[in-house]
Amino acid sequence: MSGKRKTTSGIEIKEVYTEPSNMTELPGQFPYTRGIQKDMYRGKPWTMRQYAGFSTAEESNKRYHYLLSQGTMGLSVAFDLPTQIGYDSDHQLAEGEVGKVGVAIDSLNDIEILFDGIKLSDITTSMTINATAPILLAMYIALAKKQGADLKQLSGTIQNDILKEYAARGTYIYPPGPSMRLITDVFEYCSKELPRWNTISISGYHIREAGSTAVQELAFTLANGKAYLEAALSKSLDINVFARRLSFFFNCHNNFFEEIAKFRAARRMWANITKELGATDPNAQKLRFHTQTGGSTLTAQQPINNIARTTIQALAAVLGGTQSLHTNGYDEALSLPTETAAQIALRTQQIIAFESGVADTVDPLAGSYFIEALTNELEAAALLYIDKIDALGGSVKAIEQDYMQQEIANAAYLYQNEVETGERVIVGVNKFAQGEQPVTNVFRVDDSIRLRQIENIKNLKTNRDNPIVAQNLEKLKEAAAGTENLMPFILTAVENYATLGEIADTLRSVFGEY
Repeated sequence: MSGKRKTTSGIEIKEVYTEPSNMTELPGQFPYTRGIQKDMYRGKPWTMRQYAGFSTAEESNKRYHYLLSQGTMGLSVAFDLPTQIGYDSDHQLAEGEVGKVGVAIDSLNDIEILFDGIKLSDITTSMTINATAPILLAMYIALAKKQGADLKQLSGTIQNDILKEYAARGTYIYPPGPSMRLITDVFEYCSKELPRWNTISISGYHIREAGSTAVQELAFTLANGKAYLEAALSKSLDINVFARRLSFFFNCHNNFFEEIAKFRAARRMWANITKELGATDPNAQKLRFHTQTGGSTLTAQQPINNIARTTIQALAAVLGGTQSLHTNGYDEALSLPTETAAQIALRTQQIIAFESGVADTVDPLAGSYFIEALTNELEAAALLYIDKIDALGGSVKAIEQDYMQQEIANAAYLYQNEVETGERVIVGVNKFAQGEQPVTNVFRVDDSIRLRQIENIKNLKTNRDNPIVAQNLEKLKEAAAGTENLMPFILTAVENYATLGEIADTLRSVFGEY
């Protein structure tokens, strides 16, 4: 192989790097290129968090107990599509989707079953939920209160990142304006009531899954982060308080060195963005992030190869300084992961943590001519995008003008072209392929669970105090038409067993749909 080599973002890779680095900063020092803690994993390993949720709350609860028994340190909840877009399981649009890509949650009753036998005060929970994030957070708070937990100590994360839904993923409900209001309401409420809760996980993951390059993932994610900072500042929130509770969620693909450099550049860029917007507290300047290995890199052909891909990606995330990590199951191109695949995925992290030695020193690749040059180049390329987005009026305006969506679509097209022409090698797909045996051991979710969920909703509505629920929803509607923080109204409705769909419909009646 001769000729030019490039990263997936098109950055040219030189044959050899000789320029020494001018870096004098240490880990834990501004702008945190080398890590946000001075001792990193020597002080505490990253959180090994496996993303899971399917079928009913009962079935997902069994998987959570299994993962916790295998050494998972935090739970990460996947919700089904109706839950993500504010429909109860008995809604006609929910048919065929209930419990399929995550767990079906219709009311507080389902959350009580989902976490049965699990003390919320003992774990951290990450919830991948956006448009209905305030409702799911309210359900989680309601359960924590029932368990007698100290809300001031409750910790976890809700994704709550609607901008990337408009740009890349599509599970939005309301127009951008009201959506941003809901997000800043969550910021404000949690800063007072749940000070240890991460109120948003600004996600590059889905931007990358939609086909972006590493540079675009970096740029669009941080541009969205900047938009959330500006929205909170416009509500007179203190950046030194709310910015401490922002976290990020990145993808990790196969290009090992580019991914490590991406994480290092992200920390440096975010530190400078927050500082420019007035953050003086170091904890408000630090970019903390969760990483998930690249789902779109997994192949249905020769699926066992995905174990190697996931290992390389997980190693890059750790060398890049992630705070928590999810490793994908090798069979996820075929189905939801089987228990065996979930266990191998978790063991991959444990082997990296306890056998590889990479956690023994902080930022082990620092000073590598290649890594330092690549970190600088990724930062420079991402800043060009951010400048362009700023010129368009910021992320919300850029999304409304279809700018990010078009850039991602173009990158996805170029990538696919490279795969189809063989310019980009995918082992077992366009090279080293062989006659494939069909995989039979796949995980399937039974459609009958929709009927069970419908039955549960009927029973719930028969046994709850319906006049109180109607009153709660009316008060929520009035508040939505005004300017009050909506979280207390949503929490009251949830505690009286209003359903997710009823609450989302109440907000739809005021905000409309996008």
